[in-house]
Amino acid sequence: MKNIYLSSYLAIKEVIRNRVRFLMVALVIALITLLVLFIAALGEGLSNANRQYVANLDAQLIVFLEKSDFSITASRLETNTVKAVRRVEGVADAGPIHTSNSEIVSLPEPLKISVLGVEAERPGMPLLIEGRQFRGGEAREAVMDRSVALRTGLAVGDEIEIRSTQGTEDRFYDLKIVGLVEEQAYFFQPTIFVPPATWELIRPQSASDLESDTPYPNIIAVKLTDPASTEEMRLRLTNQISNIEVANIQTTINNIPGYTAQQGTVQTQGAFTLLIGVLVIGGFFQIQILQKIPQIGVLKAIGSSNLVVGLSAVIQIIVVTAIGVGIGAMLNYLFSLGLPPTIPLEFNGMRSVIAILLLLLIGPLGGLVSIIYAIRIEPLKALRLG
Repeated sequence: MKNIYLSSYLAIKEVIRNRVRFLMVALVIALITLLVLFIAALGEGLSNANRQYVANLDAQLIVFLEKSDFSITASRLETNTVKAVRRVEGVADAGPIHTSNSEIVSLPEPLKISVLGVEAERPGMPLLIEGRQFRGGEAREAVMDRSVALRTGLAVGDEIEIRSTQGTEDRFYDLKIVGLVEEQAYFFQPTIFVPPATWELIRPQSASDLESDTPYPNIIAVKLTDPASTEEMRLRLTNQISNIEVANIQTTINNIPGYTAQQGTVQTQGAFTLLIGVLVIGGFFQIQILQKIPQIGVLKAIGSSNLVVGLSAVIQIIVVTAIGVGIGAMLNYLFSLGLPPTIPLEFNGMRSVIAILLLLLIGPLGGLVSIIYAIRIEPLKALRLG
């Protein structure tokens, strides 16, 4: 206990006496912290913007067209496949999901959106937080996700105008917003939900598609009676229904175009930033130890143990690193308050905590060489008497 007290006293006393020098290092660590937390938030935000809707589905399995490689955009199922899936034993419910893109043009600035055709009260339709479900058939009604409301100021009861390219012409459709759901971004875009028949009417179509009025679903969200039996039900669905392949939610997310590569890139950037932090902290404290070799020699000459010297260096590194990380976390919070909602940043609590713990760890790790060097200093050589 005495060694800890003495080490703490020496470490903190030196930080106070050389506060300008140590503050500069703490500010460098703060900038590294800001960058690491920003990259972590960007990774989480991009991840959510790409997979949010799929990850929040009230379903355990997704049915695709056979040989579509679990790609939502490459899959297009027959309409009778939905009924066939619902008849399979162990399936609690199944809902078709139709995907396309469009643009709201009745705003001061047009907003690109994802338009999803789903059936009300079925898997694929998120829970309402305001308003009511849309009616069936070709009802010109829509439910929007909260991010649309945040970006545009639209509310339940408002009407929007959608532009859709039909063949070689642009056509415009009016929809009334009747409900609101939590944020459900799909392929980096905010989302509105419409009945399948309405989706077929307003979706962008080629000239050949104009002759058909049948809404073919891209995928089917399957809710199981026993959510734990996903593998068994996957095999059962594949065996009983022809021309399909089935995946769980995580496999579906991993096969979203660009998702895996995007997350790998962001994580690599975060790892290199931490490595830079290790080198910066290590370099500074190595220079710091070299500058005070005579002082360490005096401490050892008057009886201070290697434990006291080494522990003092560790505490000093932890204190300076903690101050830098604290300043960086505060700057990161203030920085996030001024960002517009269009920037996909998501300050996830767990990711931020892990990032902060790693940042606190890189301090002692970066200073490990200087700690070992301080312990190995010989008093007589340090005082040039050896």
